[in-house]
Amino acid sequence: MKTTLRQIVEENDTKWGRVFDLAIQFLVVFSLVTFSIETMPNLSDTQQQWLRWLEVAVVGIFTAEYLLRVIVAEKKTAYVLSFFGIVDLLAILPFYLASGIDLRSLRAFRLLRLFRAFKMVRYSKAIRRLHRALLIAKEELVLFLCVAALLLYLSAVGIYYCEHDAQPDKFASVFHSLWWSVSTLTTVGYGDVYPVTTGGKVFTFAVLLVGLGIISVPAGLVASALSKARELEE
Repeated sequence: MKTTLRQIVEENDTKWGRVFDLAIQFLVVFSLVTFSIETMPNLSDTQQQWLRWLEVAVVGIFTAEYLLRVIVAEKKTAYVLSFFGIVDLLAILPFYLASGIDLRSLRAFRLLRLFRAFKMVRYSKAIRRLHRALLIAKEELVLFLCVAALLLYLSAVGIYYCEHDAQPDKFASVFHSLWWSVSTLTTVGYGDVYPVTTGGKVFTFAVLLVGLGIISVPAGLVASALSKARELEE
């Protein structure tokens, strides 16, 4: 019985294994849709009650599935502490704890099991190549992140000194200026906080030029590392 359950729950080579996986994926999508509907305003009491009962049913099925995966796992601790094991647990735990933090949106990560269900070997190969590329460019990426964090802080300090006197409410401190630094260095420019002084505008222009480089650097590093990883495969 345990062997049969393992084939259905963990393997996709059998008819019932594929049916089980696809049924769980359908429930994941269904639960995400109902969760999104719950956030809509002006729901009637009847609609809220139906959504509540649907959530109870979905959590019950997910709980049974989680327990089945623990039972049939050859290394139970390894599954519980794995990425999918933690996501599976977080998908049901808040319901029982009745905490103020709703983690049902994390169920979206469970859709990653589709890669197993459809046996996408090509995607698995691409994922391994991406992992190898990240390992190749690991040191460069870490250095880039450190430099980016330093530039983020320095730009916050610079705009603080340029704009604090003119806009003390928006640039009250270096910490308040960090939001401007993030939106400017990433070239998003939300427009909610912007410089009004000449010095601040000139400084912003310089930061924008640096931001363009910040966006292009990691893309170039990863692209180069992917090329090296493909050469290693060949």
